[in-house]
Amino acid sequence: MARKITDACVSCGACESACPVGAISMGDDHMQIDASACIDCGACEGTCPTGAIEAE
Repeated sequence: MARKITDACVSCGACESACPVGAISMGDDHMQIDASACIDCGACEGTCPTGAIEAE
């Protein structure tokens, strides 16, 4: 199961650099996770300063 980024995201980019498979990028409004590339490792979740990343 992939992670998802909620609207609480402030687009700081901390999660993007933490992702070991490059599944996170900037979307239209905030960062987004490519669910097909996400390996659900959780590395991004701990780096988010606003707690905007959660399990789907």
